[in-house]
Amino acid sequence: MSKAIKKRAGIVGWPISQSLSPTMHAHWMAQYGIDAEYLPLGVPPEEFSERIVSLSESGFAGVNVTIPHKQAAYSLSSTLDADARAAGAVNLLIFQNEKIHGRNTDVSGFSAALNDSLGEGAARNGPVVLLGAGGAARAVVIALVKNGAKEIRILNRTCARAEGLAKAVEGARIKVFEWGDWLPAFADAGLLVNTTSLGMVGKEPLDIALEALPAETAVADIVYNPHKTALLRKASAQGLRTMDGLGMLMHQAAPAFAAWFGITPIVTRELRMVLEAKLNG
Repeated sequence: MSKAIKKRAGIVGWPISQSLSPTMHAHWMAQYGIDAEYLPLGVPPEEFSERIVSLSESGFAGVNVTIPHKQAAYSLSSTLDADARAAGAVNLLIFQNEKIHGRNTDVSGFSAALNDSLGEGAARNGPVVLLGAGGAARAVVIALVKNGAKEIRILNRTCARAEGLAKAVEGARIKVFEWGDWLPAFADAGLLVNTTSLGMVGKEPLDIALEALPAETAVADIVYNPHKTALLRKASAQGLRTMDGLGMLMHQAAPAFAAWFGITPIVTRELRMVLEAKLNG
């Protein structure tokens, strides 16, 4: 009798070597006794569509999708959940019934991380300053609105993109500021969120002064590699509360694991310690 083929899933990005997702899913597979594989798959943008179709036809249960493929994954999906439609981006693909199903778990992942790390009122403590206007930013804006944010101030190097994001999301007053116009954007802010890739390993640094932020402002960075970004180190040095990117990473991954393997994993302190150890070498 031939041995049953393991279930397979993975993460698709370009580059992919910095991803902690294989470590995280391996931890859960061991914890729950699941005989499966989770692979890092480096795919350049020009090969994305062909590769996804190939994976869907080769027995993969699905893949996570990271930079720079989230919009391409959206376009390739046969079905979309509400958060994916609202965000215009997909970070989870499920291959089922010969179709490619697109989901966005970044919205719920950021929301859960925000509530866990900074408290359920973090989005309502004053205007929220958002750095960036890409696919991740849109997911974060949707999560902020769901969590009661009344005013969101977006700063992006390309104002037109920020204005497009402002027009696309309803439920909060959204203002667009020029990149570098920190003083008016930071005035009375309750929360600052970096959704850009600036400060990530291998990317340009995020060069920003935080002195203009009120003492009560909390600072969140969705970048998780390095674990403590320069932004978070500056914020901590000023005595500001901070949230790193690991919480969002863990919470957005749990629905993917459930969709592929049939068990909803629990985000635990033990898992965070595993990921922190990986980041810290």
